[in-house]
Amino acid sequence: MAKPTQADAEAAVRVLIEWAGDDPDREGLIETPARVARSYKELFSGYDIDPRDYLQRTFEEVGGYDELVVLKNIRVVSFCEHHMLPVLGRAHVGYLPTNRVVGISKLARVVHGFARRLQIQEKLTAEIASAIQDILKPAGVGVVIEAEHNCMTLRGVNTPGSQLTTSKLLGVIRDDPRTREEFLALVRGA
Repeated sequence: MAKPTQADAEAAVRVLIEWAGDDPDREGLIETPARVARSYKELFSGYDIDPRDYLQRTFEEVGGYDELVVLKNIRVVSFCEHHMLPVLGRAHVGYLPTNRVVGISKLARVVHGFARRLQIQEKLTAEIASAIQDILKPAGVGVVIEAEHNCMTLRGVNTPGSQLTTSKLLGVIRDDPRTREEFLALVRGA
């Protein structure tokens, strides 16, 4: 399947404007198809990269550090694959390193890379955890995502303020009750 062009995307937006009942040639809407296509290119930029690549550069000089590494409150901007409406929230990512660590910005880039695709939150959570586990080979990985789904808050059941929480725990973070509780306490801010 050939990828549609910018012009194809703009034409599709024009159709949606007409379908909604407005005139795409109206002054305020003339540039809207181009703006929407450009914004979607940015919002769906996760298709242009392999987020796992961000984890390839690691550091082995950790000075004997062998405790959890947790990066909290990574902003998640994604789109529900069922309605193409925004999913906005926070990801909390942690791992228990064995002999190497990754720069913390890389954890955020992995989250952003997988999030910038049409997604369901459950899959997004699992993809992030699996990438960290597969590449870094830590003793354990934990990912928790808390997000508001605009497909629920703006339409349908109309429940503003509701949040979906998903988690994926691997290795000792899943299997060792003390490590699991430590990770979850750090995520909760306790």
